[in-house]
Amino acid sequence: MDILPNSPICKPTRYRLPDRRASQNIAFERDNLKYHMTVGLYPDGRIGEVFLNAEHVNSLLDVLAHDGAILASLALQFGCPLETIRHALKRDGQGIAASPIGAALDLIEASE
Repeated sequence: MDILPNSPICKPTRYRLPDRRASQNIAFERDNLKYHMTVGLYPDGRIGEVFLNAEHVNSLLDVLAHDGAILASLALQFGCPLETIRHALKRDGQGIAASPIGAALDLIEASE
């Protein structure tokens, strides 16, 4: 069976958050660098978006953290479980997240 580009199978549904939504703000440090994270929630309490910024605004690290959070948010809104995203990210030999976005997602998982 061929799946055509116009097939409904090829058009996953994105579940956007309402314009006004509950959120949590979390500040944390990773490798002696400070980060600020905001987690947006669906009305039922599920996590639907992540915003992550590094201490030095517009630095390469800030941009990479921000973009990684956008990708995680899109994955969540298309139905990918947080645990699946976390499992896909790089970890060191002790299982600790190797990146700021990995550390942020670990913090979210720990707070649930």
